Amino acid sequence: MAEFTWEARTRTGEVQKGVMDAADAAAVQAKLRQQQLTPTKVAKKAARFNIKFGAPSVKVKDLVTFTRLFSTMINAGLPIVQCLDILANQQSNPAFKAALLDIKGQVEQGSTFSEALRRHPSIFDDLFVNLVNAGEVGGILDSIMNRLSTYIEKRAKLISQVKGALTYPTIVVVIAVGVMIILMTFVIPAFEEMFKNFGGGRENLPAITRMMLALSEGFVSWGWLFALIGIGAAFGAMQFYKDPRGKRVVHKALLTMPMMGPTMQKIAVARFTRTLGTLLQSGVPILDSLEICARTAGNVIIQEGVMSVRQAVSEGQNMAEPLIRSKVFPDMVSQMISVGEQTGALDQMLNKIADFYEEETDVAVAALTASLEPIMMVGVGGMVGVVLVSMYLPIFSLAGSVGG
Repeated sequence: MAEFTWEARTRTGEVQKGVMDAADAAAVQAKLRQQQLTPTKVAKKAARFNIKFGAPSVKVKDLVTFTRLFSTMINAGLPIVQCLDILANQQSNPAFKAALLDIKGQVEQGSTFSEALRRHPSIFDDLFVNLVNAGEVGGILDSIMNRLSTYIEKRAKLISQVKGALTYPTIVVVIAVGVMIILMTFVIPAFEEMFKNFGGGRENLPAITRMMLALSEGFVSWGWLFALIGIGAAFGAMQFYKDPRGKRVVHKALLTMPMMGPTMQKIAVARFTRTLGTLLQSGVPILDSLEICARTAGNVIIQEGVMSVRQAVSEGQNMAEPLIRSKVFPDMVSQMISVGEQTGALDQMLNKIADFYEEETDVAVAALTASLEPIMMVGVGGMVGVVLVSMYLPIFSLAGSVGG
């Protein structure tokens, strides 16, 4: 199979262009004629050396804009191919533009829109593809795309809240480590040189000063070893997290941490209920919806709990009872889901739960950030304070002896 670019005319004389995978040019021409197009130009696409670093970088804003505009165009009666062509040509992100052009080419060759999207999992996840598929089957693709854009916006807001809560402590820790390296490497050795110039030996210095001087000397002499140990520890932690058992230990610890655990649980509830509510509201079967929710849970413990619920539902049980047994979510959530099942309005109940827990997440993240700020400041101030006190104690002692 090779990639061919083609131009063809419709019955009304309109010129269309595209890209198609085929064995040869004759196969391309045959497929175009099957689509009632008259080929005017077919050429094999030149091979290009395209070096890519990582997955295509498509921002959430790009994805939201695409889904909203696509929904509007479909609602206005434009064909899918034309919508994709317009949106691809006005796309400034080269990775997203290339993906949309490929999707357009696949649709022109006879693939469904959801099948074409599935070729780009780094941009369109399982939830996106399954919702589009449900929209195609139900003939409500425009409303599904509009619902998807709302869901993506809410999910992005939730992620940004978590990142915002972690940004401050991360910056503080990095700055603290940098300050301690500077103190140990440059400041403390300068003080030691000054103490020697005053004629005082290390044995005459206060105990805390001697300890700091020893730490500084060891850090300067064996800094490369500390760096290797740090790199090795980071590599070991990454390997531990890659192992399924290690990942499970880390995720369980996150859910049981005193301050972080309740916040992580609220985030998980909001994500699960919003995703499941959106899927069910769009007509995706409940078993498929639960499987998608499990894969997008972001936590192994919650994923296992959701999959146990899916297994119970597949055996004919309702969703609330196995959810209570799994103990991954608060009992209130399970009880509200039970009410939703009994009233036949499960999707609406799930969206109400999601609204409530998204507000709870706002409060929890703000409280977590407010709690971390003084802890971090005291920790950093304490470390720097100990170093400064240990260095200035001999100076104060010397000044006292001179004054006496």
